[in-house]
Amino acid sequence: MSTTDLERPLRADAARNRELILQTARKCFAERGLSVTLNDIAHEAGVGVGTVYRRFADKDSLIEALLATKFEAMNEAAARAADEVDPREALRVYLMGVFEFRARDRALADAIVRAGKARPSIVQERDRLETQVSAIIERAETAGVVRAGFDYRDLPMLTSMVGAVADSTRAHDPNAWRRYAEVLIEGVLPGGTDAPMLGTPLDRESIERALHAQN
Repeated sequence: MSTTDLERPLRADAARNRELILQTARKCFAERGLSVTLNDIAHEAGVGVGTVYRRFADKDSLIEALLATKFEAMNEAAARAADEVDPREALRVYLMGVFEFRARDRALADAIVRAGKARPSIVQERDRLETQVSAIIERAETAGVVRAGFDYRDLPMLTSMVGAVADSTRAHDPNAWRRYAEVLIEGVLPGGTDAPMLGTPLDRESIERALHAQN
């Protein structure tokens, strides 16, 4: 048996371990934020800590690997939204999409902040996303269906608002954020619908638990 033949299973195992680590890290960061350690990820993945460090030198390199997949997903969402014929609907679809990304992923905002210091390919993906979303907003402006002055740079703060609701209400009602996301969207795209608000208000006990979770 050749040396090449002996090496093939090791390369396959290494690839599987890397994918397992990435999937586990994505889940842990999304649920608990970037405070998760590589030891936590190794334990959750059922592999040795040494296996994690062989694939990723440190947590920053692991986060950077995940950043690429996050921006790819958001760019795909922006492309789908841009395919909408109606400019107002295109922007609404993108806004709800990015809010949903954040509702599922506690680490999204922190990860995007890191993008500016990431490798050039990730910075390029971030810039591509900004270009796509700016074009969606410009279409809405030309059609007169978006509030004057709304800008791509407003999105991080709006997303943070929705994220705060999602994080504090996830245990009581994992879809509560949608109600308040819709309020923000209608504030950006006024006068477009007479539809009732999504979902129902949280009950008093759930509100108290949610507010307590923020303190």
